[in-house]
Amino acid sequence: MTLPSEYRRIVSRVGADGTLTLSIDTQPLPEPREHEVLIRVEASPINPSDLGVLLTGADKESLRATGSADAPEVQADIPAAMLRGLGGRTDKAIGVGNEGAGEVVAAGSSEAAQGLIGKTVGAFGGEMYGEYRCLPAAQCIPLAEGTTAAEGASCFVNPLTALGMVETMRREGHTALVHTAAASNLGQMLQKICIADGIDLVNIVRRPEQAELLRGLGAKYVCDSSRDSFMKDLVDALADTGATLAFDATGGGTLTSQILTAMEGALNRNATGHSQYGSTTHKQVYVYGGLDTSETRLSRGFGMAWGIGGWLLPNFLAKIGADAMPLYARVATEIKTTFASHYTKRVSLREALDVDVMRAYGRQATGEKVLIEPNRF
Repeated sequence: MTLPSEYRRIVSRVGADGTLTLSIDTQPLPEPREHEVLIRVEASPINPSDLGVLLTGADKESLRATGSADAPEVQADIPAAMLRGLGGRTDKAIGVGNEGAGEVVAAGSSEAAQGLIGKTVGAFGGEMYGEYRCLPAAQCIPLAEGTTAAEGASCFVNPLTALGMVETMRREGHTALVHTAAASNLGQMLQKICIADGIDLVNIVRRPEQAELLRGLGAKYVCDSSRDSFMKDLVDALADTGATLAFDATGGGTLTSQILTAMEGALNRNATGHSQYGSTTHKQVYVYGGLDTSETRLSRGFGMAWGIGGWLLPNFLAKIGADAMPLYARVATEIKTTFASHYTKRVSLREALDVDVMRAYGRQATGEKVLIEPNRF
């Protein structure tokens, strides 16, 4: 294969005046070093975590086309409250896209890198919304023969996050899980994992149709936060499962507080005595997303044995090191079943910067997942 000397990629730039500019720039094609591979990226999904880098909290209603058909460019306004936390990004062109898949077209001299030449791999390493990406071979998952790039494009973020939640549960001594925004693509994967592994999972959703979707997958515990009986339903589910660990995708608002309060209520149902400090069983909520960008509000009705923290996939993978390899292997084996992703729209690199398309995927609606095909300009 004859390789080009340059390649195109989507970049996000934050101006000092609070203007976000999205465009497509051109970069020299890199030459892989010893342990690296060069991937011709054929498919890359748009995940909520990608939108955090792409849109950086900009007002989606202010999105406006400022380029041309051949050189697309989009601008938007970033609220002052969001801009204060973006100082390190000012006037820097940041590549976007956490994960993707494609064919390895060149490789460094190491045995691991050379062994991937010609193979279709899933990869995780940022800047995947581009025609090519050079990454360490260790950040690639070789896909089974017959697996397409589109099928393997989402093999890292959602699958490994779901598996990472279960692994965190085991490592921290919990026996069941709570998950919010549970009807998402990731939430459906987590439900399938928990059924297969015999783990009780309490799903929290926001609409009746989301609850029905999960029950159709075999979910036993689904609590709809739009119902008047939500807190009672949640306490009942927690008392039944004994779940004391939750992963919250919303982040803002009162949901974290409600979960901790419900956990305390469930623990107190079988308490033999009373303590003004509450249950001695530790209750933990990890915030791993930001669907609600407002402040996290706590109403301290859940005793003194509790914790709230952040959870991020790259940090978790770095922490467990080589223990992540069985997780990678499971994803590769079950990529067409447990970890299958379904896309409602496929767009070219240029179409990904169409204002109407951006507003659609910016909604982050359940069941609406977009796939970018970077080599289709």
